[in-house]
Amino acid sequence: MKQTKEYTIPFVGLKLGKHKFEYQISNAFFEIFDYNEFQNSDIKVNVVLEKQSNLLEINFKHQGVINVPCDMTGEDFDLPIKGKLKLIVRFGEDFNNDNEELLILPFGEFEIDIAQYIYEMIVLSIPQRRIHPGIKDGSLNTEALTKLKELTIKEQKKEKKEEENIDPRWDKLKQLLTDK
Repeated sequence: MKQTKEYTIPFVGLKLGKHKFEYQISNAFFEIFDYNEFQNSDIKVNVVLEKQSNLLEINFKHQGVINVPCDMTGEDFDLPIKGKLKLIVRFGEDFNNDNEELLILPFGEFEIDIAQYIYEMIVLSIPQRRIHPGIKDGSLNTEALTKLKELTIKEQKKEKKEEENIDPRWDKLKQLLTDK
């Protein structure tokens, strides 16, 4: 991943207190990370950096819409997403980002690149299973859905036939359990 100037915050010149930053994320942002799961994206990210004397507290919040294919039908649809992330930045001898909520920067650092944290927050807020809202309310009508409906009806008919062909000896055995 290449470093992006647009998402780098120089915190050395900021006064103590809260500072707000706002970013508009599109597919160009995800191309930096070679991530092309979306057809289109429009996400607003709000970042509040609270500078204290010995640490930084960064709160990320995002809300927006991504255009993704449905996992059942393959139809593209707009999926609303939102999420938040909290990051504490402390200063120490060596760089350490092993903990997801705590980042340790070397003492001489004067800026922080938040692009990776924005990327992870957005990608992790996307549900694993993406289903078109038209499937849930029954308004979506595609070839794939009609084919799925045909197949599920046939499976139910097969199950009923198997229940009708139950061996009568099993009924006698079941009576032994209930006769106690």
